[in-house]
Amino acid sequence: MDLPDLNQYRNNFLDRGVKLPLRAVPADVTGLLRELPAPAAGKTGWPWDQETDPAIYDPKVNWPKLTIVTPSYNQAGFLEETIRAVLLQNYPNLEYIIIDGGSNDQSEQLIKKYASWLSYYQSEKDKGQSQAINMGFSLSSGRYHAWINSDDYYLKDVFHKVISKFMHTKVDFIYGYGNDHNVLSGKTNTTVVLPFIDYFIKIPSLVQPSTFWSAAIHEPVWEELHCSLDFELWLRLVKGHSRALIKEPLSVAHVHDQAKTHSPKTKALWEADHQKIWAADAHGTVHEWKKIFFLNRIRIKLYSWFH
Repeated sequence: MDLPDLNQYRNNFLDRGVKLPLRAVPADVTGLLRELPAPAAGKTGWPWDQETDPAIYDPKVNWPKLTIVTPSYNQAGFLEETIRAVLLQNYPNLEYIIIDGGSNDQSEQLIKKYASWLSYYQSEKDKGQSQAINMGFSLSSGRYHAWINSDDYYLKDVFHKVISKFMHTKVDFIYGYGNDHNVLSGKTNTTVVLPFIDYFIKIPSLVQPSTFWSAAIHEPVWEELHCSLDFELWLRLVKGHSRALIKEPLSVAHVHDQAKTHSPKTKALWEADHQKIWAADAHGTVHEWKKIFFLNRIRIKLYSWFH
């Protein structure tokens, strides 16, 4: 496993004249909704004509900086919703970074539309989603981290719930449920996540856009992976660290043909990632898969009975 040195990415940005730390997103005690570009006709509800009430953030509290990174490539149909759902949280100490891989649709125009409220953005060719995430976090000065893909978005008031939970529990990692919205059918299903226990960490269960963690435990994404990059990251980043579950949806993932999680075209890439992750020079062969899956089925059944 060959993980990149985020300091090298950081130094590359410094060599290009990027000033660190990045500026925080401009905050407004009355909220950003009236300042942001008006949504297109017919766009209503969250995050189009609604915002988190800024008054929920107690001005007497020293709210820690939260860094959000959005890796993006050719998702202009969803990207604006992603951006607005970050900014309209009205979080008072936010660092928002967008790393676009040189999209050839309308993504760059959309990003520039919101440039005044971004800490940093770029739109140029890179080596894919994993590298974009690593480059974004190499610029981070936040105490807490998360990334949101450009076809997903956060639900209303999520930053307040998550950071309040961090402050009260002092845990390293927070995760929640997630909604999947089918673009064609219009139906939304909720993924309920069980308590994330180290023994069952090898079974994919976390909802990536509903995860947040302390910068103190941050690790780079393995850039050779195309699909399972978040799952592999959890194997390294979460195990052995304290965590807390928020038992409600924190994010929405769009289900569409181009989404890697749902596209049949990526089946071979998922398998290639699987082989890399469990290779001898990575996480190694798991000799007790049957036992883990058997006990997990029992755990799921027990959880369904008592919750």
